Amino acid sequence: MKSFLVIGLGRFGSALAVELSKLGNEVLAVDARPERVQAVADLVTHSVTGDARDPEVLRTLGARNFDCAVVALAEDVGESALITMNLKDQGVPRVVSKANSAVHRKVLEKIGADLVVFPEQEMALRLAHNLANGDMLNFIDLSDEYSIAERRVPVTWVGRSILELDIRPKYHITIIAVRRDSVMNISPNRDFVFQDGDSMVVLGGNYDIRKLELL
Repeated sequence: MKSFLVIGLGRFGSALAVELSKLGNEVLAVDARPERVQAVADLVTHSVTGDARDPEVLRTLGARNFDCAVVALAEDVGESALITMNLKDQGVPRVVSKANSAVHRKVLEKIGADLVVFPEQEMALRLAHNLANGDMLNFIDLSDEYSIAERRVPVTWVGRSILELDIRPKYHITIIAVRRDSVMNISPNRDFVFQDGDSMVVLGGNYDIRKLELL
């Protein structure tokens, strides 16, 4: 189990905090807006209302004791940069910061963020490469929330079975079939072991399916 400090509980930050908690990690979620803190209070380990721009607040929260801190605030470049710098100054081992532009990314990298994520750009680049390489797999939109999609098996799953990965409880998706070369294995059993090059047809929430791209 790892410990995470998530600062900023907008759509990105709150989804990240809740999912990290679901995966069995210790999560402290922080935001200056009480209503956002309350919205995730029952879904994470701890949630606190506070202004993370204040170094004293970060010290009180014990920021340096967390394995990783995520700065999910991206609307204000100065605000996210200040928080990122304060976290690094206090000795947080790993600081991940969200950017909203290429310039924002450069600023965060310059002040020492260990990883800068730019979700919108990264998704667009991934889609462009998939389209250019002909790797875009099938997708069926069932509703605003659920889909059936064919996705390449994550590299980290290769050599492991469906049972070992605990896929349904952990990733909230159902594997309908697995394609290996030109053969489709319908409803594979729990002992099925993934191989390099496999693709899988999955049913699940759109958010959960998108997360597979990050594994």
